[in-house]
Amino acid sequence: MDPISPTPPEPSETPGSRRERNARHVRRQGRVAFGALIIVAVLAAIGYGVIRAVDGDAIPTTVSGTSASASAAASSLAESIASVTATGATAAPDPVNGNTAVSTTAVVMTTTTLANLPSRDLQITANPEFVKLAITLQDGTVVTGKTPFSQEVPGGRIRIDFIKGGYNITSRDLVLDQDIAFKVWLDPEGQLYQSLVRFKCGPNPKQVAFTPDGEELWVSLLRGYGLEVYEPTTGEKLGGVKLGEHGAVEIIFTRDGKTIYAGQMETASVYEIDRETRTVTRHFNTGGSWTKVLLLSPDEKTLWASNWVSNDISEIDLVTGKLVRRIPTVVTPRGLYVTPDAKWLYVAGFENGDIQKIDLATGKGTVLIKTGGAMRHMVADDAGGRLYVDDMSTAEVYVVDLATDEVTKLADTDQRPNTMDLSPDGKVLYVSNRGKDNPKTYYIPGPQWGTILAIDTATGTVLDAIVGGNQCTGLDVSPDGKLLAFSDFLDNKIRVYTIPDYATLAAGGGGRADERFADMIKD
Repeated sequence: MDPISPTPPEPSETPGSRRERNARHVRRQGRVAFGALIIVAVLAAIGYGVIRAVDGDAIPTTVSGTSASASAAASSLAESIASVTATGATAAPDPVNGNTAVSTTAVVMTTTTLANLPSRDLQITANPEFVKLAITLQDGTVVTGKTPFSQEVPGGRIRIDFIKGGYNITSRDLVLDQDIAFKVWLDPEGQLYQSLVRFKCGPNPKQVAFTPDGEELWVSLLRGYGLEVYEPTTGEKLGGVKLGEHGAVEIIFTRDGKTIYAGQMETASVYEIDRETRTVTRHFNTGGSWTKVLLLSPDEKTLWASNWVSNDISEIDLVTGKLVRRIPTVVTPRGLYVTPDAKWLYVAGFENGDIQKIDLATGKGTVLIKTGGAMRHMVADDAGGRLYVDDMSTAEVYVVDLATDEVTKLADTDQRPNTMDLSPDGKVLYVSNRGKDNPKTYYIPGPQWGTILAIDTATGTVLDAIVGGNQCTGLDVSPDGKLLAFSDFLDNKIRVYTIPDYATLAAGGGGRADERFADMIKD
């Protein structure tokens, strides 16, 4: 028999072909590894950009009216994207063992640190006056100092942390690509609302009101010449409107924000103002005496004005400009609210603490409650069917169930509650409180600072408190619910704060609610 020859190996199993297959396999692995590294690098770069944006670094910051451009920093940001270099693995035969050896070059990932931009002059003052600060530069270097601070600082995107015992740590992010000067206000430790800006205004700011688009803050001056207009985040004065020889009490806007109505006590009149040109377009006589609060009907064709001394409400047809009637009310009417169907008008009676409901079809009214105090302001949550009314004498807030007209007490306030407003979701009621009056006259500062209370409308609990200046009076929440503005009436000053979300307020343990009782007492 012929000897049996061993079965020849398949072509793919020959030593040479095995080496080639191993080499191909290694090359494929190298390419996969290289591709994976590229993907990781790209994702890392994208993640870096997202983190910067979320942290606020991708947004130019306006400081004291100076808009910091991000153009120079944007070009530097491109340099920080991670660069990856890699060489695919190569296969080579081992001359000793006849096996395939793999030689792989190292994969190198490098991140370029942002270089600082040219130095710029940075000037910072603070309240309180002396505050430690740490400036983190674009390249990660930290510069320390204290306020008042004035020196040249390397430019670019920087973060400034302000630190002082007994106060919340405050931070500012900005692009330093030009000389900048600004001021910061530190808030007492535990307060949930953060100071944004404070600025002086004309005499006796009675009301502050954000325009419907939130771009302007209008201030009525009780002892001034009329109205002033400010940019709400910087305090920059944009203009004003003169209303003859007297000031203004309350102002309201049409929904589109194009028209403003301002009431004037001394002349018992209402001014119609064009917002764009800031000029008076019409002037209405109310026929009453000492006109206070204004209110527009849901269709904005009718205006009501409460007359403090003549004890009535003037109804003006805005289409014709004519005074339609004067509706008798309880003594000293002030705050007003109209139902969405325009059938019922609610009135706050200051003299005896009344809440009155008037049938607009007949002009006849019914008193829902009489506390003997001094009902002042009204603000409604139409969606929730609740009307809030504060009593300036008894220092309380009441709530009217608009479905049943049942009146219940919501919460206690501080002394002399004034203006109120609601958060857009209706969860928080803000109340300004003047504080205890001076025994001689309320026209001069009293023994207490004014306060702002943030009250949970579901429970009546005070979520936080801000201690302001002399007689906190005017108050308004921006349409987006992000800013709170109020006036210190006797100091001729406006303060603006950023508003935390409701979850933060609810979990904040009352903020400075308890501490305010000691804080409001003047030394």
